[in-house]
Amino acid sequence: MSLMGFLDRIGDVTAFDKAMEPARRAVQGLPSAVKDVLHGTWLGHPLHPVLVQVPVGSWVSAALLDAVPPLRPAATVLIGTGVAASVPAALSGAADWSEQGAGVRRLGALHAVMNTAALGLYGGSLVARARGRGTLGRALAYAGLGLAGSSAAIGGHMSYAQSSGASHAATAVRALTTDWIDLGPLDDLPDGRPTMRAGKGGSMSVPLAVVRRGARVDVFVGACSHLSGPLDEGTVETVRGSECLVCPWHGSAFDLDNGEPRRGPAANPQEKLEVRMDAGRVKARVPSRHR
Repeated sequence: MSLMGFLDRIGDVTAFDKAMEPARRAVQGLPSAVKDVLHGTWLGHPLHPVLVQVPVGSWVSAALLDAVPPLRPAATVLIGTGVAASVPAALSGAADWSEQGAGVRRLGALHAVMNTAALGLYGGSLVARARGRGTLGRALAYAGLGLAGSSAAIGGHMSYAQSSGASHAATAVRALTTDWIDLGPLDDLPDGRPTMRAGKGGSMSVPLAVVRRGARVDVFVGACSHLSGPLDEGTVETVRGSECLVCPWHGSAFDLDNGEPRRGPAANPQEKLEVRMDAGRVKARVPSRHR
């Protein structure tokens, strides 16, 4: 087993699923606009990894300053900064966590518990420092940093080993050939609703979601960027003033014009292919950044 392989075993444990469900439902019950802000839908990138830089950076810097006696007052300021910044970071993480698969949610719950404990240690450190108990304050801060660092390792495993927050569409588009793909006659495509076509890959075909709007055709990678939902089974809806392709699994909405998310939980754009018409036939290929 690899050094972090035990985390996969934790992700398989179902014992705490029922205990986590009320928290998940509570987060999902937030207004859609609030969740979209927390997901980073407006940013085109998950917001959580951006926000966590502030508490992590503050606490690591504080640990260095605490080792130099004349600089310890500045360390206290940085600890307080990290404590304050951890609140929006936690809220954004909770929003993303509530929309993930079961294995990610299990590790995410452990990640949250450890971060909460680290936050408590840092809060205790601030109280001890305010009471003149500097040695205790530093001990609590270093303990908090160790716990937060361990929790960060879990967060990294969720991101890189479990693809939490990664664009599943970007992975799929790289499997496509860089040649023009013949998707058939325009007249064979239904108007106003998505349909599936297959794109040529290395050793297997890649599903594509094709939407015809009159004489215009938009072609996307068929796997939703959020969690690979089948976009060809979705719908075309007007969302926040834009015509969008809506994922049937979690309701993420992608602008048909450019693939940008207009409603979460997706934060990453949906990969859109270049399209041309050739003697009444629709042809598509991957955008230049993937060629």
